[in-house]
Amino acid sequence: MTGTEPVTATTGPVTPPTGPVSPVTPPADRTGSPVTPPADRTGSPVTGTDDLTGQGGPTGRDPAACHPKPTGGGGPTGPDDLDPEAVSPPSGAELLDHLRGLIARYVAAPSPEALDAVTLWVTATHLQTAFQHAPRLAIVGPAKRCGKSRLLDVITETVHHPVITINATPAAVFRSITEQPPTLLVDEADTLFGSVKALERNEELRGLLNAGHQRNRPTLRVTGSDHTVKSFPTFAMAALAGIGDLPDTIMDRAVVVRMRRRAPGEHVTPFRTGRDVPDLHALRRRIAAWAIAVRTQAAAAEPELPVEDRAADTWEPLVIVADLAGGRWPQAARAACTAMTRAEQQAEADASESARILADCRAVFAANSNPVGMTTDQLLHGLRSLEESPWTGYGHSGLTARDLGALLRPYGIASTNLRLPDGSQRKGYARSRFADAWQRYCPDLQQARLPVEPVG
Repeated sequence: MTGTEPVTATTGPVTPPTGPVSPVTPPADRTGSPVTPPADRTGSPVTGTDDLTGQGGPTGRDPAACHPKPTGGGGPTGPDDLDPEAVSPPSGAELLDHLRGLIARYVAAPSPEALDAVTLWVTATHLQTAFQHAPRLAIVGPAKRCGKSRLLDVITETVHHPVITINATPAAVFRSITEQPPTLLVDEADTLFGSVKALERNEELRGLLNAGHQRNRPTLRVTGSDHTVKSFPTFAMAALAGIGDLPDTIMDRAVVVRMRRRAPGEHVTPFRTGRDVPDLHALRRRIAAWAIAVRTQAAAAEPELPVEDRAADTWEPLVIVADLAGGRWPQAARAACTAMTRAEQQAEADASESARILADCRAVFAANSNPVGMTTDQLLHGLRSLEESPWTGYGHSGLTARDLGALLRPYGIASTNLRLPDGSQRKGYARSRFADAWQRYCPDLQQARLPVEPVG
């Protein structure tokens, strides 16, 4: 499946596994390649256990070195404290419910669907080798103190092999991704992509994040004194948190969670590393064990999806996880997919209208010889007079003063009191307020949609 082909529904929800999973002959996965047993971070095959499960493994490494058990003060943490050989693989639905509850303890999610989506995304990181696509998780908000970094803190302690890339060079990120992909985590992404200059400086990193959404999209680099051309894999799931939207190409490949500040009645538990991380690590080990048990089924799954094209590529891993887990999760995953995809489509439409209003306001000012200011009524009349403009039929009764204010507000443009030639004052818009936004967002305006005659 590619980002441009519609999804063809071939099977229903995957039956979740129950009880111990018997060895099976690996089938060919969706890429046409035989499915091989998962390997650990060194590339060594996993023979039923690995260091993520806390059960040792073929590498001979001490599992406590990666995920130390709580030492005193915490008490038993559940099945992780039992002999792992004496218990059955955990229930997928139970694990997802537990993870969802822990995330909700520390983070005020913007909606139940967003909380479900984050839960499924975190779990999917433990099955990356089974998927054709590696969805991004975009954690964005309009301002500081919306819970973006806190959510990333919790995610860091529960995803597979987290690699935090704050201030990392693209070369370092390239070398962090192997055939056993880590989970890339980027906080304060707005400092990387929030301005034209920053975006230009980090174009290479943006290219890596775009390419890594799909398997088999390596990047080539010249290395060593002999200038050997080396291929670096880019496939890895990634979560990015920042103020404002990320570049369109990243947002288009992401499950987007739009955070907001907590309301007065919303309460969460403060996150404390020493107290809370051991429980999160214990749950991570259980999720990793479950992922090993269902990996073959995940690689062969082709679930029915309520969306198509790139949205289907992005959401498919999350829906596969939900189908394998069972319980309420297959329905919840599809509901979250539908609701959050529609929300982003509406956000894109709003952004398009917001960008157009700038250009159309500039056309109206130009048609009236660029006055120092225009009253709100004059500007609205001019906007409605533009050929092929959407403003006459905007909303229920055409573009209103309130609508105009809402569309211009994200650009820092607000109405003010204007003094008219007769000495009276009216509400309107000063041309100087538009100058910065016009320069940034519509510098090459073609004045082809001007009114036939100036506003009187």
